[in-house]
Amino acid sequence: MGLVVALDPVTSVTDCPNYGGSGNASAFNNEAWDLYLPLLALAWIAAVIVEQFLPYTRRSPIDTTLRATAAISISIVASCCGVGQFLVVCH
Repeated sequence: MGLVVALDPVTSVTDCPNYGGSGNASAFNNEAWDLYLPLLALAWIAAVIVEQFLPYTRRSPIDTTLRATAAISISIVASCCGVGQFLVVCH
């Protein structure tokens, strides 16, 4: 979240550089962040998935499965809802 605050993306369609025109524009000052931000979100999801395969102690298989499912689901939903809105606001 701190990265999104530091990047200061456009959050309203009327603030987009292409408002009233046609074509695609970036919500960020540097258009490269249209690629970097989803890559960071995918890396975060991958890290959560890898973390689920690390050895655990004193957990039942059901607890492990529920914890893994919840962690992966939450990371995917947070990435899509948190990052996705900035990527489509000006397109």
